[in-house]
Amino acid sequence: MRAIARIDIKNHHVIKGINLEGLRKIGDPEIIIKDYYNNNIDEFLILDSVASLYGRNNLYDFIQKITEDIFIPITLGGGIRSLKDIENSLNSGADKVAINSKALEDPSFLKEAVYNFGESTIVVSIEAKKISNNNWEPYKFCGREKTDISLDYWIDKVQEMGCGEILLTSIDQEGTESGFDIDLIKNIHHKIFKPLIFSGGCGKLEDIKKIKQEFNDTSVALASVLHYKTLKISDIKKIIK
Repeated sequence: MRAIARIDIKNHHVIKGINLEGLRKIGDPEIIIKDYYNNNIDEFLILDSVASLYGRNNLYDFIQKITEDIFIPITLGGGIRSLKDIENSLNSGADKVAINSKALEDPSFLKEAVYNFGESTIVVSIEAKKISNNNWEPYKFCGREKTDISLDYWIDKVQEMGCGEILLTSIDQEGTESGFDIDLIKNIHHKIFKPLIFSGGCGKLEDIKKIKQEFNDTSVALASVLHYKTLKISDIKKIIK
């Protein structure tokens, strides 16, 4: 189990919202990332929050700069729409890329990406919203656009196409600090045979303990509780070790 700091960036600021909306500025990403690194976070997930919407990722230079002093895995996401984007991400210093919208539009892109760069490099990002009892739907463009497909189908599909990990974000819980969506994890956990990272809703140490107890092979991506100093990384690490 890993504790991963989720860093959403827009226009050179770390931002945070609730349900992927109402974004507010948190601070300088370089300062925030160095702080988490010095406090022994396990990994970073760094996302350009508007890249897919505008068809570009502006973080290559930033990743190249911070990786001069940071030596833990970094996953870069946002606007990954071609093999060249993946190549640029890896050349900038990222270890993995997170792909969401492009995969939903063209699932075969995942197979192509895995063939060219290796399974361990490709993380499929899934932003899921509950639409009825025990039924969730993946969204694209940072939770802005419906896809009209079922989450169960999509999880099967991305694993068929190939990926190293799955990042699953609960849109309903994201940014609320009201607890992880346990029903969502229970609904899909048995279907997943790739490493799973769960994101959205953590508000207290007990939330992480519950994931550890019930889904020991699931890692957590954390944002609000780190940005607002709700939890200390040292306390989180004691739970997940």
